Amino acid sequence: MNAKVNQILTAVLTFGGGTALLCLFIFIHINQGNVSIPVDAILAAIFNPQDILEHHTVRYLRLPRAMMGVIAGGALAVAGVVLQTVTKNPLASASTLGIHSGTYFAVVCATVLFPTALIGNGIVAAFLGGISTFLLVFILSGGNNASPVRMVLAGMIVTFLFSSLTSVLQIFYENETAGLFLWGSGTLIQNNWSGVQFSLPIVTIGFFVLLAMSYKLDTLTLGDDVAIALGQQVSRIKFISVILAVLLTSVTVSVVGPIGFVGLVAPHIIKLIGYRKHFPLLVASFIWGANVLLLADILARIIDPSFSELPVGAITALIGAPWLIYLVLRMKKHKYGSENASIIAGKTTMRLPLKVVVPILLFVIFVTLLISMASGNYGFEPIVTMQALFGENEFMKNLVLNLRLPRALVALLSGMILAVSGLIFQGVLRNPLADPSVIGITSGAGVGALLTMYVVGVSAIWIPVGAMIGSIVFFIFVMLLAIRAAFQPAILALLGIGVSAFGSAIIQILVVQADMGVASALTWLSGTTYARGWSELAQYLIWPVIILFPILLMRIRRLDTLSLGDEAATGLGLSVMSTRFQLALLATLLASFSVAAVGAIGFVGLIAPHFARLLVGPSNQRLLPVTMLIGGLLLVIADVLSRTLLAPNEIPSGILVAIIGAPYFLWLMKRSG
Repeated sequence: MNAKVNQILTAVLTFGGGTALLCLFIFIHINQGNVSIPVDAILAAIFNPQDILEHHTVRYLRLPRAMMGVIAGGALAVAGVVLQTVTKNPLASASTLGIHSGTYFAVVCATVLFPTALIGNGIVAAFLGGISTFLLVFILSGGNNASPVRMVLAGMIVTFLFSSLTSVLQIFYENETAGLFLWGSGTLIQNNWSGVQFSLPIVTIGFFVLLAMSYKLDTLTLGDDVAIALGQQVSRIKFISVILAVLLTSVTVSVVGPIGFVGLVAPHIIKLIGYRKHFPLLVASFIWGANVLLLADILARIIDPSFSELPVGAITALIGAPWLIYLVLRMKKHKYGSENASIIAGKTTMRLPLKVVVPILLFVIFVTLLISMASGNYGFEPIVTMQALFGENEFMKNLVLNLRLPRALVALLSGMILAVSGLIFQGVLRNPLADPSVIGITSGAGVGALLTMYVVGVSAIWIPVGAMIGSIVFFIFVMLLAIRAAFQPAILALLGIGVSAFGSAIIQILVVQADMGVASALTWLSGTTYARGWSELAQYLIWPVIILFPILLMRIRRLDTLSLGDEAATGLGLSVMSTRFQLALLATLLASFSVAAVGAIGFVGLIAPHFARLLVGPSNQRLLPVTMLIGGLLLVIADVLSRTLLAPNEIPSGILVAIIGAPYFLWLMKRSG
C-alpha cells in the first residue's frame, strides 16, 4: 500500500509539479525584459489583447520566446532519451555525441556557400549535418560494440574538428555569418511567431511518433537479443528512433542554435526519480527539459540585467558540465588502474639514437624557419628575402627581421612549451589522451586571460598573470577529480570534456559581455601567432624555457618511475602524490605561458609526445628533447601554412593544428583501445 502511495506521489510531483513549475517559469520569463510591464498588463495581453505597445511586446516578443523555450527544451530532452537508449550510453546527448557541432557547421556552410539551400530555417542542412555526424561518431567509436567512454570521446573530437572548420568559415566570411555568433552559442530570441509556427508541428509529430514507439524502445533496454526474441525488428527501430532524435535536434538548432546539455540533464533527472519505461520517461523528460531551458534563459537575464543577451547555450553548459562530471564519476570503475595505464601509442617504435634524431630535427627546424622568413602574402620569395637581408631594401629587411622572424620564433617556443606540457600530463595522469586542451587546463587559462582583459583591460603585465591563475584553478580542480577517478585514463578524458565545457561557457559569456569583435574573439580563442613578435618572446616565452625547462630536466626521471605504477614507484622511494602534483603544476604553468602568448592552441601537446615515442621509444629522458623539437616544428609549420594557404587571408594556427590533430586523436584512440 505504501509503495502505491509513494508511486502516486512521485507521479504527481513529476508530472503535476513539473507542469506547475513550467507555468511559473513561463510567467517569470514573460515578465522579464528591458522594459518593465506590470503584471496585470501581461495578463491582459494574454487573455484580452488590445492594439497597444505593451500588449504587442508581450504577444509578439516575449510570449514567442517563452514558447520557443518550451518547444526546444522538450525536444532536446526527448532526443537525449532516445539517443541514450539506442546507443546504450548514459552519457549520450546531441551535445556529447557531436551532433550539435555537425548541425551548426552544416548551417554555417550552407549560409556561406549555398544560401539557396537554407529553406525552412536551414532545417535540411541542419538535419543532413546532424545525421552525418551521428553516423561518423557511431562508426568511429565502434558501432554497436562501442563503450560509453569511446563514444563520448569520439563525439568530443568530432566536435573539435567541426568547431574548427566552422571558425574558419566565420573568420573568412565575417559579413555573411555576422548574425550567427550569438545564434551559434544558443539563443531563444524571437521577433515573431514564425519560429514557433515552424518548429511546433515537426516537434509534435516527432514526439507522438516516439510515444507510439515507447514499447519498442522499452525492449531495446533489455538487449538486442531479447528484443529480437520478442519479435522486434531492432535495426528498423534504431534507425527510425535516431532519425527522429536528429530531426528534433535539427529543428531546434535551425531556430535557436545549438543548445547543449539539456538532453543530458533532463532525462537523468527523471531516471533518478525512478522512471525507466519510455512512455512516462519521454513525457516527463519533455516537461523537465522545458523547465531546464527556461530556467537557464531566466538565469541568463538575471546574470546580465542590461539584457545585452547572454547566450542561453552558455548557461546550460554551466549547469550541464558539472552534471556530466557527476555522471562520469558515478559510472567509473572503482578498481584502481583497471583501464590500460600505458602511455605508449602502439607497440612499434623505431628507437633511433638521439645523436641521429636531434640533429635531423634541428636541421628541419632551421630550414622551416628560413622558409617562414621568406614566406608572405605573395608566396615563397627566397631571393627577395636574401636581397633584403644583404641589400639596401630597408622595408623588406624590417619586415623580415621585425615581423616574420620573431613571429616564427614565437611559434617555435610556444610549440616547444605546449609539447613538453603535454608530455608531462601524459606521464603524470598515465593518460595517452592527455593534453592541456583536452583536460581543460587551456580552457582555464583562457578564462583567466579573458577575465583579466574584461576586468583590468588589455595589459601586457596582467594577462599572463590572469592566464596562470585561471589555469592553476582549473588544474587544482582537475587533479581533485583525477584522485576521485583513480587516474583512470579514459575517465579522466571524459572529466576533461566537462571541465573544458564549463570553461568554454564562461569564455562565451565573457566574449559577449566584453563585446569583442566576433572575428577577433574567434581568432584569439582558436589560438593564433598573428602579429606576435619580440615583446611576446620577451614577456611570456623566454622565461619558461630558461627557468622551467631546467627544473623539469632535473625531475624528468620521476616520470619514468611513475610509469611503473604507484606500488612500484612507492617501493622505489618516490612520493607518488607529491611528485604528481609538482610535475602537473609545472605542466600547467607552461601551458598558461603559451596561452598568454598565442591563445588557446590545442593538440600540439597530444601529437608531439606520441610522434616522439614512435621515433625514440618510451624513456622520458630521451623523449624530452625530441618532443620539444617536434612540438616547435609542428607549430612553425602551422604558422607558415596559416599565412600562405589562403593568402592574403590568414587562418589561425590553432585551427590548422586542430584540423590535423582531431583525426590523429581518433586514430590514437582506436590504437590505444
